[in-house]
Amino acid sequence: MLTAQICALLGFACYAVTLTTLQDEWGLSNFESGLIASAFFFGYILVVPLATVLTDRVDARKIYLLGGLSGTVGLLGMGLFAEGFLTAFFFMALNGAGLAGTYMPGLKILSDRVQHGEVTRHIAFYTAFFGIGAGLSYLISGWILAGLGWEAVYEWIALGPFAAFLIVLFLIPALDKPEWHGAMNIRIRDIFPIQQWKQVLQNKEASGYIFGYTAHSLELFASRSWLVAFFAFCTAYTGEVFFLAATTLAGIINFFGVPASILGNEMALKFGRQNWVCFVMLTSAILGIALASATGQGWWVIALLATGHSIFIMADSATLTAGLVTSAQPNIKGAAMGLHSLMGFGGGLLGPAIFGFVLDLSGSRESQSAWIWAYFATVIWGVLFVLYERRSGWSKRKSIPPKM
Repeated sequence: MLTAQICALLGFACYAVTLTTLQDEWGLSNFESGLIASAFFFGYILVVPLATVLTDRVDARKIYLLGGLSGTVGLLGMGLFAEGFLTAFFFMALNGAGLAGTYMPGLKILSDRVQHGEVTRHIAFYTAFFGIGAGLSYLISGWILAGLGWEAVYEWIALGPFAAFLIVLFLIPALDKPEWHGAMNIRIRDIFPIQQWKQVLQNKEASGYIFGYTAHSLELFASRSWLVAFFAFCTAYTGEVFFLAATTLAGIINFFGVPASILGNEMALKFGRQNWVCFVMLTSAILGIALASATGQGWWVIALLATGHSIFIMADSATLTAGLVTSAQPNIKGAAMGLHSLMGFGGGLLGPAIFGFVLDLSGSRESQSAWIWAYFATVIWGVLFVLYERRSGWSKRKSIPPKM
């Protein structure tokens, strides 16, 4: 499952790597380019509520297989048939739907098959491998782009989710449980449990972690979508070539997120979750603005600031999720996790589009001030979250017990 997880995620950064190439070839605005990046998350949030509900009604292995095929078709469609904004939006959404069918159902495959005492260890490794798969996506996509062109990136990377499909099909045995027999009665309120979500939001501590995770995800996925394009701008602005290709550097920087998230959670246990989240979000915002303002400096300054920004974006990721899990009421914890994931990827949907829109509004990809404003437009949400939660006493508020 760890190998399948990496393979399924190889398409994660394909568009970030090819963004500037496609923008120039298709004559896209920065906003349109950002919307295509957001389409991946649109496909994810459109499918993930149904996918997670179905894993309680059938073997999650079946959902995973469909997700692997969806990701494969989405990537192949990008390489073979995409010819502009609309077709690219559609195929990237299909790719995102593939991730929705593999990531969370993959966790369910583990929890259904691993003995009780070992579940948490397996899940910890599985979630950490998200960063490894995403980092490899940057590296491999960049290598293919340099040698074969943008179409080949999607055509070859499509082998990743297809390999995940084959691994689960042939190496993960099917499972049968009594509760999976009989008719599947899935109601709309099972997919969107609005009443339970209202109860979750009444718990002010839990809702704080959810909204914090939304701001975190908006900044994270905006940065991941536009980082390669930013490196390309820095090179063009100064004429100084980075010591590594932009895609390779972005992939390496992405790997730092794995230990940053794990170690960040340990720091939160020492200093308090709310205090750590607030410190990390403010530091991340400062580093994001510093990075955008560093164009014209040496490549090593930009690389260091980009690495620091990536580390601090991820330093509160596990903390926010752990805080939600521990603060949510036990009887609605599943609904709380579903809302947490939905809001997080909703932030991921908005982030790249906001970034591109502000680039257009404040200049263009060739303007240093436009990049500063674009970064500001994505890091400000974390700052506003901190100011609001600190002012309203996040750590001091009493939670309203959910209505039974």
